[in-house]
Amino acid sequence: MSGKYLLDTNIVIALFAEDPSVQKHIAKAGEIFIPSTVIGELFFGAFKSGRPKENTARIESFAIANTVLASDIGTSREYGRIKDLLHKKGHPIPENDIWIAALAIEHGLTLVSRDEHFKKIDGLKRDEW
Repeated sequence: MSGKYLLDTNIVIALFAEDPSVQKHIAKAGEIFIPSTVIGELFFGAFKSGRPKENTARIESFAIANTVLASDIGTSREYGRIKDLLHKKGHPIPENDIWIAALAIEHGLTLVSRDEHFKKIDGLKRDEW
C-alpha cells in the first residue's frame, strides 16, 4: 500500500485518538502530507476545547513532525476549477474541503478522508481508512 497520501482533518483526529485502522495504514504508507487548512481546522478545535494549551501544543508538535503543504497559485487554480464544477453540478461542499481537494489534485496525492462529499469531485483520488 505504499503511496503518497494527504490526510483530511477527520483522519488526523482519528490518528490523535490512536485509531488502530489509521495507525495501520500510516505504518504502511510511503509518504504522508498534511494540508495547512487541516492544521487550521485542528487549531480551531483546540481553541474552542476545554484544554486549548495542551491541544495547541500537540498540534504544533504534529505539524513540526510532518510535511505540511500550503496553498499556492496552482492550488488556487484547482480550487477555482473544482468549485466551478461543483457549482455547475449543484453539489456544494464545505469551502475548506475544496482547498484540501485542490491540494491533493495539484500534487497528485490520494486524499484520505471519511467524508463522503469528496466523492463529488471528479479526478480526486481518495481512500478511506
